[in-house]
Amino acid sequence: MILIIDFGSQYNQLIARRVREHHIYCQIEPPDITTNHIKSLKPEGIILSGGPSSIYEKQSPKIDTAIFDMKIPILGICYGMQFMIGSMGGVVKRAEKREYGFAEFNIKYKGDLFTRVNTPAKCWMSHGDSIDKLPGSFKITASTLNTKVAAIEHKKKKLYGLQFHPEVEHTPQGKTILRNFFFGVCGCKRSFTMKSFAKNAVSQIKETVKEKKVILGLSGGVDSSVTALLLHRAVGKNLTCIFVDNGLLRKDEANKLKATLKQNLKINIRFVSAKNKFLKPLANITDPEKKRKIIGKIFLEVFENEAKKIKGAEYLAQGTLYPDVIESISAFGGPTSVIKSHHNVGGLPKKMKLKLVEPLKRLFKDEVRQLGRELCLSEELIWRQPFPGPGLAIRVIGKITRKRLSILRDVDDLLLEEIKKAGYYNKLWQSFAVLLPIKSVGVMGDMRTYENIVAIRAVTSKDAMTADWAKLPHKFLGILSNRIINEVNGVNRVVYDISSKPPSTIEWE
Repeated sequence: MILIIDFGSQYNQLIARRVREHHIYCQIEPPDITTNHIKSLKPEGIILSGGPSSIYEKQSPKIDTAIFDMKIPILGICYGMQFMIGSMGGVVKRAEKREYGFAEFNIKYKGDLFTRVNTPAKCWMSHGDSIDKLPGSFKITASTLNTKVAAIEHKKKKLYGLQFHPEVEHTPQGKTILRNFFFGVCGCKRSFTMKSFAKNAVSQIKETVKEKKVILGLSGGVDSSVTALLLHRAVGKNLTCIFVDNGLLRKDEANKLKATLKQNLKINIRFVSAKNKFLKPLANITDPEKKRKIIGKIFLEVFENEAKKIKGAEYLAQGTLYPDVIESISAFGGPTSVIKSHHNVGGLPKKMKLKLVEPLKRLFKDEVRQLGRELCLSEELIWRQPFPGPGLAIRVIGKITRKRLSILRDVDDLLLEEIKKAGYYNKLWQSFAVLLPIKSVGVMGDMRTYENIVAIRAVTSKDAMTADWAKLPHKFLGILSNRIINEVNGVNRVVYDISSKPPSTIEWE
């Protein structure tokens, strides 16, 4: 295991990804973690992340400096390195020349981190402070033109620091450097696999739930389906899945999923129709966060009513993933910025007497798909594109009405038909339509029209933490636009979203 301390870096999730890619388990924890808690986690190594603060600022994040005497290898990245040096008697000050973007470093001393690393080498810098003076026994191992102390090492204590970011793609040999830390310094083993995760998860669920009954909100996506299979292995007939038709699903999705889920999951599933319960409170609501909160609240109310019908139900299971946690709340209490809320993150209302079970909340989406294969889930469900919990409510921008939902459903249905027919469905992370809150002038049959605009969004990604817009062929987009305008009443203009994440998000709301 590698422990990652969150000092507020925008790259925390990338650090975690790099660890997982080497089949090593990792966990992100806040700086206020105690040394006793660290000991209980038994990490082979610790990474101190970067962050937006300067160590000499009053409110800058700090961790108990006793960690530097715990005889656990530590790698400090950017702010993490500066904090390490400042805590041990070195001097950090404002850099004479800030360094952002690409830089080139040269190795001064190979040490433990730079085995099989060739220089000069490109790296990614993002800092306004620099190390002016090193404490005794630290050695400079790499420098750039502007940054004399670009990498450091204290061989005896196994303390290391990098001023640049090895976790990003812009540092081409960053993976090699991290690999040297994981295996050469920390002595990690490649033991984190989905087979081992499944075994441990089932064991933990059994230990937590025991003979109690569990309710799971089943959406038909890979996350909830994999959660259902894990729980079924752990508690068997004590699991009851509930599929809620909230009136915000795709065209005929409730019926299609009902057939798919019954065929693929030999589990007790209840199907609940609650369309009006969701649509009425959403009338005239345009703020996306308010939409999410309303949907989340009603979703839980529906569960509470169903829970009353299931005697002995004490747990509610959710398919929460790691990106949900990272984007919804500061990672485990750390200072990372909140991007958006997710309706299934952040606990349950006090009046709901069910306890939470979230067996996937430390996994990324690609890991969940691997886990699905391990659990023999059908390929149809494994490769189902992500669909947001709030459904079409956050794809109808502005007011939600039955008519606007109907228009979007028709567009979305046609889009997915063309995407699948062209063989793009499994190659894309997500592909969907968004109904905009504006209209435009058009001409149809020599007559002026004033109708809706829809945006098409298609992205490629590995885990939704970052994403790039899909470079779909112009010919395909032309066919798609023609079909939408000709076949969907109420639409006279189609636009294609060419924004990447960051700076945009995948969903519009």
